[in-house]
Formats: sequence, structure tokens, C-alpha cells
Amino acid sequence: MGNFRKVILAYSGGVDTSACIPYLKNECGIEEVIAFAADLGQGEELGPIREKALLAGAKESLVDDLIEPFIKDFAFPAIRANALYEGKYPLSTALARPLIAKRLVDIAIERDAGAVAHGCTGKGNDQVRFDLAIASLAPQLRIFTPAREWSMSREELIVYGEKYGIPAPVTKKSPFSIDLNLLGRSIEAGPLEDPFLAPPEEVFQLTSSKEEAPEEPQELEIFFQNGNPIAIDDEALDPVRLIRKVNSLAGLHGIGRIDMIENRVVGIKSREIYETPGLLLLIKTHQELESLTLSAEVLRTKATLERQWADLVYQGFWFSPLKDALDAFIDSTQSDVNGSVKVQLYKGSLTILGRQSSTNSLYLPDICTYGSDDKFDHSSAKGFIYIWGLANRLWASVNKKK
Repeated sequence: MGNFRKVILAYSGGVDTSACIPYLKNECGIEEVIAFAADLGQGEELGPIREKALLAGAKESLVDDLIEPFIKDFAFPAIRANALYEGKYPLSTALARPLIAKRLVDIAIERDAGAVAHGCTGKGNDQVRFDLAIASLAPQLRIFTPAREWSMSREELIVYGEKYGIPAPVTKKSPFSIDLNLLGRSIEAGPLEDPFLAPPEEVFQLTSSKEEAPEEPQELEIFFQNGNPIAIDDEALDPVRLIRKVNSLAGLHGIGRIDMIENRVVGIKSREIYETPGLLLLIKTHQELESLTLSAEVLRTKATLERQWADLVYQGFWFSPLKDALDAFIDSTQSDVNGSVKVQLYKGSLTILGRQSSTNSLYLPDICTYGSDDKFDHSSAKGFIYIWGLANRLWASVNKKK
């Protein structure tokens, strides 16, 4: 079962996880806290995060580069699934949690630790995602959850951290809670808790405002192979470079700002602000290419399962038999999703200009045209309509007699 006195802590450097280190040691009697931070594209924040964990009392501070698997194994499946929670949110934060949980479990097993910990609060979604993922991967591990036990407000938590020499990651005057990775940013708390208050421009960093966006529109062509984005404007890019580039281009033109009232797993509503420029653009263009290459029945069924897929990921069921089954269906459809989509970006708007597929297009010109090349058999329409409407015709004849 391992050593329960040793804990591997999922560490982000935020106000909650920073306070977790002294809390685990001083309040829970943990002898050895090893902090683990995942590099998911945060960039320059990671150096200070490593040092901050050590200053807070961690015995070790680990940072693992998980950017490539984050994009290939989590972001790309979300693109293939057109995953938008409640039709809006492309799961930029939710997708990171099962990956972090998996690495957390791996480290615990490698270090012979009998327990892991996270700093998720009792009213958030991430606690559910971590707990369910850890339980699915390693049910023998104990999970410490200080933020569900200490009953401190955010302001009290900042004071608690300062007591142990931990500099607060946010100021008391601007208490936004921010999560950042290569897929986007989530911003909540502070003045944003008023759902009628427009988000101040200061909360945005990845996207331009409509006023600051370029005056000239920009056209892009996004290429897909087997449902995965592979190139932009004929420039083939590996998954990480592609995400970085599309983030930059879409963000420059103000694409990807989301302000929504979100239904959390625990049953409460929450006002969330997201910036997901590249991911949102790739999902929208992928949807458009599917409209050209997938049959009507597959599209309708997939649309239903996409909502279920997004719900499962949002609710913490990445590692689950139903999620695996949905993945199998979605992946089976993607061999036909090959081609490109042309879009225009302009001051916060994303306009589809065209779509094409040389190998899988179900839009056949000689069948779809109204011109002289039309090969559609118009005479068959009469019999089709008679059979198609026969049930209604019979119903009407019976009820007219009544």
C-alpha cells in the first residue's frame, strides 16, 4: 500500500495548492510532500512555480513536460468529437485534469507513496475530475483534499499562506482565479461573480478586443487528415506547433472569448470566462468538414454522442467504459474526414468561406447541380414522396372520416 506519510501533491502554484503544502505538513501530519506541476504550455510561469513549492516546504518540486501528449491524446480527440460543453465551452481546462491525474498516479507508484493530494475546492469541478480519475487508475491510493476541509475563504487562505511565507499568486485587490494551459485560459471569481457585470478588459490576455483587432480580415485554410488538423495554409505542422500558431492567429483577431453561465457538476451555476482561440477555431472548421464528408445519419447520431462525450469529460469520466465506447464510435467516423476548410477571421467573428475534400466529399456536383450536367432522376421523386408520406396519408384519411 505504500507509505501514507508521503504524499504526491498536484501543484499549480495557485493560492489553493500553495497553502496545501504547509497544511498537509502542519495540520495533517504528513512528513514528506512532493509537489508535481505539469507543463501544459504555461511557459515562463513554471520556473517560479517550482521554486515556490520548495519555499512552501515541499521536499521535492517536480515539473514534467506533458505538452505533446496533452495535444495529441486529449485536445485532438476533443476536436474529433467537436466537444463543446453546453454548446459553448471547448473543455480547455477539463481536458488537462485526467492527464495530470494519470501522471500524479504514476509518480506515486514510482515513489512508493501511498497517497496523493490536490488543492481543489469543494464546490468546483476539478475535485470530481481528479478524484474519479485517480480512483479509476489506482483505487488503492488515498486522496488528501485540504481545500475541502479547511473551510477558509479565499481571503483567509491568502493570509494563511502569508503566515508561512508564501507570496500570494493573486492580490487581494484583484482576486481573479486563473487557469492557463496551451489550449486556453479560464477566469473566475472576484468581480466576475456578478453575472450582470461585463468582464473588464484586463482579464483577457490571449485574445484581442474587437477594437484592437486588425482592421483587415485574414483568411486561413485549415487542413485535416483522419479528423486531425495537420496544416495551416499548406504549411504542415506538428500538433503542438499547429496549436500555437492557430492560437496566435485566432487570438489576434479576437476569436475565442466565451462568457457563460455554466452548470457545474456539483449542481450550482457559475459564471465563467474562457479564452480558447485556437481550439474553438479548430472545432468549428472540423465540424464544417464533417458536414461535407459524413452521411446524414452519421452526423445526426454523432451530434447526439458528441454532447454526451463533452458531458462525460466535463464531469470527470475520461477513464470510463462509456467514454471508451464513444471514442470507438467517433474514431471510426474520422477516416472519412479529410480535406480543408477556408475561414475568414475579422474582429471577433469567424466566417466559413468554403470547404473541400478530394477523396471523401459526399457533395457530388453532377447530382447536386441545377445546371445542364444534372444527373439526378427527377422522375423518382414522385414515388419517393408517396412512400415517404404514406403513414401521414393513411392517418389523415382515417381521421377525416371521423
